[in-house]
Amino acid sequence: MYLLTLLLACGGAPVSEDEAPSVAVTEEAVPEEAPVEEGAPTVNAAHKALFAPLPEAMESPANPLTDEKIALGRMLYYDARLSVNDEISCNTCHLLDKFGVDAKPTSPGHDGTLGPRNSPTVYNAALHIAQFWDGRAATVEEQAKMPITNPIEMGMGGDADVVAKVKGIAGYAAPFAAAFPGEEDPVTIDNLAMAIGAFERKLVTPAPFDAYLKGDATALSPEQRAGLDLFVSTGCITCHMGVGVGGNLYQKLGLLKPFETSDVGRMEVTGNEADKHVFKSSSLRNVTETGPYLHNGSVASLEETVKLMADYQLGKELSDEEVASLVTFFGALKGTIPEDFIKEPELPK
Repeated sequence: MYLLTLLLACGGAPVSEDEAPSVAVTEEAVPEEAPVEEGAPTVNAAHKALFAPLPEAMESPANPLTDEKIALGRMLYYDARLSVNDEISCNTCHLLDKFGVDAKPTSPGHDGTLGPRNSPTVYNAALHIAQFWDGRAATVEEQAKMPITNPIEMGMGGDADVVAKVKGIAGYAAPFAAAFPGEEDPVTIDNLAMAIGAFERKLVTPAPFDAYLKGDATALSPEQRAGLDLFVSTGCITCHMGVGVGGNLYQKLGLLKPFETSDVGRMEVTGNEADKHVFKSSSLRNVTETGPYLHNGSVASLEETVKLMADYQLGKELSDEEVASLVTFFGALKGTIPEDFIKEPELPK
């Protein structure tokens, strides 16, 4: 649950970049572009080279998507019985009807203790290089298991306790068997994680920016186009590019001047001093909806976050007009929540 949604680093050379996990994506068929009338706006070829539209699903060969697996994953995502006190679910900190966040600096766990890092959005997260701020989980499937047994978060004693509790809910036997056919004992911690991961791989939020990248030059307003041009020319693309507009590399927070934080970031995972204060760069998709910002949720304002990142990561002081222009572009990254898909299911009994 310790992930995020903000701008982490807009510029400078990437630090400690790991190879992204292999993820196969299934994109919508892109129709042939109609002839452009003279004087009509066109899609900038450089923008197509820097970014890419979202797929329909963030598929992985290691976890093929099936309707049965996805349906089970949706139940488990909403089931607070996966926590020690039956009160905390995945959706508690990553509210799907609120763009996948709880709008708190850091989230309280089963006993009210606050976690040390901001809980980021789960939307589009399966596209990222890794999960959590420090990248300690390679995939959403690996990530799905960790909060359940985290002593601060959902508080279950261990994987065996989780499996025993799920097996104690008679109504889960049939959906697990349907999701994992042919298995003698389908209720396992790995299958639970595969199901939640399968559900999360469908949490995609297509936005006007995607329509623009697919060839509709009118999908962005002139003001959003100007903000996009400024985003590129300012250097934000160093860390925020690709299909996620970020989320695909690690970067030091405080690249050009020290940023005060006691969180050592990725160094906690690797033990490498060079990874001190290094975090996964954030995806900027839906960033207008997913504050507060930074790894510790310490900045409430998106505008203030933009200024801080320009200062600490690029060594640039942006004017209020420039900040407003960038935030206007970010509005084009606000996607559509799949309301029918994320409806809370009836849970097994």
